[in-house]
Amino acid sequence: MLSKLFKKQAPMMFGIDIGSHCAKAVLLSQSNTGFRVEAVAIEPVPKGAMSERAIQDIEAIGRVISKLKKRLPKHTQYAAVAVSGQSVITKVIFMDVSLTDAELESQIAIEADSLIPYPLDEVSLDFEKISVNEADPSRVNVLLSAARTESVQARVNALDDAGYKTKVVDVESYALGRSLDVLYGQLPSDAFDKVVAVIDIGAVITLVSVIQSGKAIYTRDQVFGGEQYTNSIVAYYNKSFDEAEIAKTTGDLPPNYTFEVLAPFQTALLQQVRRAVQMFMTTSGKDHVDYVVLTGGTSLVEGLDRLLVDELGIHTIVADPFADMEVSPKVDRNVLQRHRAQFAIATGLALRSFTSCHI
Repeated sequence: MLSKLFKKQAPMMFGIDIGSHCAKAVLLSQSNTGFRVEAVAIEPVPKGAMSERAIQDIEAIGRVISKLKKRLPKHTQYAAVAVSGQSVITKVIFMDVSLTDAELESQIAIEADSLIPYPLDEVSLDFEKISVNEADPSRVNVLLSAARTESVQARVNALDDAGYKTKVVDVESYALGRSLDVLYGQLPSDAFDKVVAVIDIGAVITLVSVIQSGKAIYTRDQVFGGEQYTNSIVAYYNKSFDEAEIAKTTGDLPPNYTFEVLAPFQTALLQQVRRAVQMFMTTSGKDHVDYVVLTGGTSLVEGLDRLLVDELGIHTIVADPFADMEVSPKVDRNVLQRHRAQFAIATGLALRSFTSCHI
């Protein structure tokens, strides 16, 4: 199924990021001068409808996307979504460089049986040739992506319930990494050739995608997110969960919140980022990360970028995917500004409208 969705150049489509706490949609167009933001929208996800990026209630998510649709242009009916979490496996395997695409597909089906810990009839597969192996030019590096079909189908069904046609099912970590294509302007001029860690701090999951020279060289999910901070605000200040969600980004909290809830959360986040960087270096053989780009709703919490600069010594920014784009006058600028860092994955998905490659 993934293969059928991936193979052809996609039409112009919405990137729809279905998160644990909210769903985000982005529509981009392209001209000779760059990208233009045609539409953005964000809508809360009911509690219990998602669990660590897995859809638990397809009908509820379908209703959320239907609400998004009411604030989006009617002329586009196609969408790109992404899967992530425990149901997704990506591996780089090495194949004979002389194999045709048909031969490669047959051989990968054999390889996948030993690499994927699920029955193949329960899995959707896709693959892409990346490059000739530097150590052995007779071999080609091939990226194999697999996801539980039920996870893929749940997203397709939710979009279908809302009246959208799913043209692309991506892997979330690659969509996140692709968003860096429109973020380089916020980084120093040498960033493209440097090691850049894009870290999406969501409500429940922190997603790490490390990019160098336009290629994803490392990805990882960690169960950690802004919900921990929100729950601390609820416990300390007797607020509802929704009130705490607003308060943590607006700073509408008592003066002592800095010591009671913000500092402990910042310390925990710092530990998570430090661990992610260390695991990347151990796994990849690299000895440093040059730049960090923070995305996701929790990245907007006060002072996180400065904390990472001070404690890790790594140049860190909070992402604004639309900083270098023209914006349609129909776009709600308040939504764009308030939630800018939350739209990174949706932007990476929307960029699939302009490329036929898998990642």
